[in-house]
Amino acid sequence: MTQKAPVAQKKPGTRAEAALRAFHEESAFGKAYDTRLARRLWPYMRPYQFWLWLSIVLGLVMAGMGLLRPYLMRITIDQGASAKDPKVLFWGGLSFAAVVLVEQVLNFVQVYAVQISGARALADLRRDAFGHLQSLRLGFFDKQPVGRLVTRVTNDIDAILELFASGALNAVVDLVKLVGIVIVMVGLDWRLSLVGFAAAPVVALLVQLVRRKSRDAFRAIRAKTAEMNANMNEQVSGMAVVQAFCREERAAHEFDVINSAYRDANIASIKYEAVQDAAIEMVTSVCLASIIVALGYHPVSFGTVVAFNAYLLMFFEPISALAQRYTLLQSAMAGAERVFGLLDLEEFDAPKSTDAASAVPAGEAAFSFDHVTFEYKPGVPVLEDVTFRVKKGEKIAVVGPTGAGKTTLASVLLRLYDVSSGVVRVDGADVRSLDRTELRSRFAVVPQDVFLFPGTVLSNVAVGDPTPDRARVEQALRRIDALDLFQRRPGGLDARVDERGENFSAGERQLIAFARALYRDAPIIMLDEATASVDSDTEARVQRALDELMKGRTALIIAHRLSTVRAADRILGFQRGRLVEEGTHSELLRKGGLYAKLHRLHFARQDEAALERASAE
Repeated sequence: MTQKAPVAQKKPGTRAEAALRAFHEESAFGKAYDTRLARRLWPYMRPYQFWLWLSIVLGLVMAGMGLLRPYLMRITIDQGASAKDPKVLFWGGLSFAAVVLVEQVLNFVQVYAVQISGARALADLRRDAFGHLQSLRLGFFDKQPVGRLVTRVTNDIDAILELFASGALNAVVDLVKLVGIVIVMVGLDWRLSLVGFAAAPVVALLVQLVRRKSRDAFRAIRAKTAEMNANMNEQVSGMAVVQAFCREERAAHEFDVINSAYRDANIASIKYEAVQDAAIEMVTSVCLASIIVALGYHPVSFGTVVAFNAYLLMFFEPISALAQRYTLLQSAMAGAERVFGLLDLEEFDAPKSTDAASAVPAGEAAFSFDHVTFEYKPGVPVLEDVTFRVKKGEKIAVVGPTGAGKTTLASVLLRLYDVSSGVVRVDGADVRSLDRTELRSRFAVVPQDVFLFPGTVLSNVAVGDPTPDRARVEQALRRIDALDLFQRRPGGLDARVDERGENFSAGERQLIAFARALYRDAPIIMLDEATASVDSDTEARVQRALDELMKGRTALIIAHRLSTVRAADRILGFQRGRLVEEGTHSELLRKGGLYAKLHRLHFARQDEAALERASAE
């Protein structure tokens, strides 16, 4: 009797559980700090910091040239227009035009530099987010709507990109420009400057009041965008069911509820932005009016009045720009929260095993289950105390009613999920101690529901190979007697495959899956009800190839059809997650247990149907 493995599994910690719960609930973010998020964005900016610093330097130069324009106007008006000196007016106008021209050329380079650095940095962030998604366990995806995950990698990162596209990173330049304007205005006339700056504290207070409300509004927008995308993905994917069950009205109502919430979140953000813009415009107008009134008590030259008016407008221009960019910053930070929330997700299943006792000499065993229990939901075991051993080269069939845990066996063997207790070993090593890529490279899986990627027949047979070997693909298809079938299609092996392989029949998709397994040439083959949805003619093709496919390999066959079970060296019968019997086809029929019952109720019917079809032909 095999001793029960003393391997204790760690439960997800409260911090990990809270992170996953917050991620799932979309809007359950804690207090966010812009500086913390900015520090996390910096590693993505660092490789492209030359362009970023170039944009800042050019922005500072442009700010200096902007400060020069009103001063040139003052000199030109006071010394040219007032003195009626055309020479001063000519050179003053020419200098003004030259400054504007150079400023616009620098503006082009500056905008290009900041946007190219942002586009490259966020392409790297999007790559990492997508890569991290691929590293997460299937248990995570079981609980997440696809649309929400798509939103994290697309819309939320695009919100960060708006920081660069809108020039929001010029905030530093705007601050320097503000300081420069204050210095110049005080230098021109400190009394008028005090009048002009009197309302500045009001603007600062307003921005502070709007800040928190604005962040909350953009958080809501990002969350509702994700919810809308999730709903759209669900409805479009299930359109056949929606129409078949006349569910259009219900689906439209569900979408309208989400769409209305998204609209209301946008209206809230628009309201805060409008209040902010209107208040800044009002303060600007009041300041200008105050200066006009002050001129009645403190006369200055006409050129000084023009320059002062220009500087005052320039003073509130960066304040208005900062306010608008702050709005974009809130949207970007809300997006960054969500993206880094994804990147912060850790492994919520059991960690790699480091117990030396979990490794045993492989010997003749290809893989084994040692007192394995597995639960998708705590307290509801799908596999319960399962123990068996498969020799190298042995063909094992797994049978049982729906829900018996047959497919789950394959999932824990590939470590798509981690077991709750016990040990799963491949070549004597605990699967939790193996690198996932190394572990899965030992298996070739033929599933019941075959997923084809957009591309060609060639690329789908050689899936996972960056440079498909046409000769190997042809050989794999020839060995399952399907090469002629695909060569007859327009384009042959280069025939286009639509999304999910919708332009191929179920049988053709299954044949491609068998060819994939042959192309991979792994030592262990998994057939997960691989012929369950194949017609008789296609099954005949597949059946002729199965013997060759499994020759010299270990095979785990999860099957509904008697033809694939009979060829097995041993049959394992599962019921309610437990291994209840094992033996050969004839042995289990003589026992009269689960397998014999399944044979009478299910497999025998298939044989009778096959005989009827043969007679009819």
